[in-house]
Amino acid sequence: MADTADLKMSLAGQGTLVGSAVTAPASGACLADVAGIRITARVVAGLTVAAGERILILRRGSVYWVIASLGAAPAVPPTPPTEEPDPPSDPGDTAPAPKPTVTTGSLVCHPVATSTWRDGHWRTDDGSSTSMDTYQGRYGGSGYGRMSGFAFYGSKPRSLSGATITKATVRLRRLTAGDYSRRSPTLRLVSQSARPGGFPTLNETTTGPALGVSGHVSPSEATFTLPTSWGQAMADGSRGGLGMVISSDSPYMRLAGRSSWSAAWTLTLYWRRSS
Repeated sequence: MADTADLKMSLAGQGTLVGSAVTAPASGACLADVAGIRITARVVAGLTVAAGERILILRRGSVYWVIASLGAAPAVPPTPPTEEPDPPSDPGDTAPAPKPTVTTGSLVCHPVATSTWRDGHWRTDDGSSTSMDTYQGRYGGSGYGRMSGFAFYGSKPRSLSGATITKATVRLRRLTAGDYSRRSPTLRLVSQSARPGGFPTLNETTTGPALGVSGHVSPSEATFTLPTSWGQAMADGSRGGLGMVISSDSPYMRLAGRSSWSAAWTLTLYWRRSS
């Protein structure tokens, strides 16, 4: 067996060494293998070393000292530490949400009925009660009562439910009745979409276009722009018709109904939808 003197050249200058105990300590020393070289090393008092354990050895001059036990050598190589994944690269600004698709259009609604109310009932003496001309007020000196004319639009405007109404217009033509001067009907928005048995429910009001009598004073015809809210109410279904109603006898005037003019009281709704 080689003694420590034989190792002075081979392990000199190595400093602290890690070896493997070949034997348990006896008389304060044990055999150890260091880098394939077997040496005799003294064991620090009180240190317990078992054969096969890894030990920490300190060289002082020509003497090797076991200064610590590192435990048994692992039976299998330790599992290498799991590498943390690289953080995701900064994608920069996210793409903006796609713009909504906007669809626009117009819906032409011809009235399903044009009618005139007088003296508690719908007039039938001047044509059908659902296609006759529409009157406002009372002819001077007449023994009949005041008249109110109406146009009803059925269910067609409600086909735009959910759309935004951007504009609403109505076609009107004045016919002979009363004086020839330009007069304006007082327009009303009514609840009913079909002619009721009684007088319609009146709601919002606006002043219509100033019209003269056809063939005498111009203009006698107009495409009149209604309040946009009126068109929206028609599309939403809370309103269903238009009327010309005043609380006095004058101005007395007559506007064409379905039987006199095919475009009479035609309502056009301009709309927009987003999706």
